[in-house]
Amino acid sequence: MSSERKATVLVVGAGLAGLACAVHLHEAGVAVRVLEASDGVGGRVRTDVVDGFRLDRGFQVFNTAYPEVRRVLDLKALDVRPFASGMLVQGERGRSRVMLPWRHPRHALSALLADVGSLRDKAALALLTARDLALPASRLRRGRDRRTEDELRAWHVSPRMIDGLLRPFLAGQLLEGDLETSSRVFHLFWRCFTRGTIGVPAFGMGEMPRQLADRLPPGTVTFGARAARVAGGGVELDGGGTAEGDLVVVAADPGSAGGLLGEVEAPAMRAVTTFYHAAPRSPLREPVLVVDATGAITDTIVLTDAAPTYAADGRALIATSVLGLVTDERPVRERLTEIYGDTSSWQHLATYPIPSALPAMPPPHPLRSPVRLRAGLYVCGDHRDTGSQQGALVSGRRAAEAVLADLGSPARRRAGRSAVPSVRERPEGTGS
Repeated sequence: MSSERKATVLVVGAGLAGLACAVHLHEAGVAVRVLEASDGVGGRVRTDVVDGFRLDRGFQVFNTAYPEVRRVLDLKALDVRPFASGMLVQGERGRSRVMLPWRHPRHALSALLADVGSLRDKAALALLTARDLALPASRLRRGRDRRTEDELRAWHVSPRMIDGLLRPFLAGQLLEGDLETSSRVFHLFWRCFTRGTIGVPAFGMGEMPRQLADRLPPGTVTFGARAARVAGGGVELDGGGTAEGDLVVVAADPGSAGGLLGEVEAPAMRAVTTFYHAAPRSPLREPVLVVDATGAITDTIVLTDAAPTYAADGRALIATSVLGLVTDERPVRERLTEIYGDTSSWQHLATYPIPSALPAMPPPHPLRSPVRLRAGLYVCGDHRDTGSQQGALVSGRRAAEAVLADLGSPARRRAGRSAVPSVRERPEGTGS
């Protein structure tokens, strides 16, 4: 393509990956248009306001240790409200507190005495954690890949600790309870979990894509534009019409991307359901995740203990998640009563069943899949890196880099003055 010509890039999808790609291209001086099938930006990362409460579409958390998050987002403007660095584990015999001792030294003894494993187990987990903290992410990415459960056993973590602590905790993070996720993905996740601050932006997870969209010129994103087919010279839209462009980046959800691009195999997707309840006051009064070792739910948290801004009237907002697609709130309420006490005054605000919340990542899992399919056609999304906000943002940057490389040296020189690094300057972290 001639470097003198002002090329137009069409990005299909306004989730984190698509917006990141569009921002990098725009700031490199490339004309870009984003086609979004829904009525707003964010894809799987959106926030609704219901009765004055901010409800993320499925319980999600923000991790300040993700390198690409720090690279492309204004953390100060997001005003992240932190959770405690650890968890309360609710089992059949009561509740145990497990906190990262370097973040919560006053709870170091309680973690040591927690009824989640033997001292040998805790020493093994401490050694694993120290290794993940110390090694560069590049080393972890090159490690042996096997099921996470097999990896934990190889580190001499006993079934008691796996079942009593790690399985229930990771079920809420990886959205699967069999610990069949790639061990390399686990180590990268564990590294970021132990290094970063976990929390939520003051006004909801939807502030992440909104911040990216605000960096694009007005009118860049067209809503209600569902792609039906990627054709030469543009994208055919559902219902008729064609959006014209010189290059196309498909940043739709994995299933839609697989339908639009025959050469892209859509991964299996993990499902989760999040229930939101409002209570007159906090039943916990502490911003900490409660993990359910019984498996009745995965986890629950009083979001307003960390972010009072999630409620307009001072009431408490509780988010509770269950693996799979669940419609009946009653067994969830029963378990919440066992965990928190009387819930008869609670109001059920909403249920969010998310059938495609996270791509499955069994071993061997490629931590980086191609984003350039051929000249003029590209794909990005967390299914091209790791199933995380980090993976989505990294894949968007990688797709932008590929586009700029195909556009020629003038575009690359403009990119050198923008936020887009070269491929050789990969930041460390999950999926990067």
